[in-house]
Amino acid sequence: MALTPSTMLPLGTPAPDFSLPDPHGHQVSLHDLEDARALLVIFLCNHCPYVIHIRDALAAFAREYQPKGLAIVGINANDASSYPADSPQKMSEEIVKAGYVFPYLHDETQAVAKAYRAACTPDFFLFDRSRNLVYRGQFDDSRPGKAVPVTGKDLRAAVDAALNQSAPSAEQVPSMGCNIKWKAGNAPDYF
Repeated sequence: MALTPSTMLPLGTPAPDFSLPDPHGHQVSLHDLEDARALLVIFLCNHCPYVIHIRDALAAFAREYQPKGLAIVGINANDASSYPADSPQKMSEEIVKAGYVFPYLHDETQAVAKAYRAACTPDFFLFDRSRNLVYRGQFDDSRPGKAVPVTGKDLRAAVDAALNQSAPSAEQVPSMGCNIKWKAGNAPDYF
């Protein structure tokens, strides 16, 4: 496991388009989420200890914030052929196990991860109503093995601001986690 930080995509970047399948083959696109007051795109996977560490709090966060107008989508871009724990079948199991109430999509080509300049799991990208990036950073400062409770305070503050149509603080701490498992010869050039 390589500890990798977010690339910190520039604030104001428009949300890159996507259309990806969930584990059952249902396509979800950026267009499908256009009516929400804000959009959170999360790059995550099933086996990363950093994702597992926040999984329960992330599921609770989604149940709390989706009714407030936040659209959430999870995207797994890991190479499932080399990491079978991240296969669509295992993703389907993870949705149930974690209690995710948001679409969890598979980015088999890894093109969407590259468009977002995603680097790690978890990697969070929050877009305002106009779908411009207003937050990219950590869920909170808790990490596996660190005696800090998982609260989601950093992301909560950013989402609260976005839902109130104000700008989140520009002081944003990169998320940290496992690197995205790129297919051989497919690693992006932004590292």
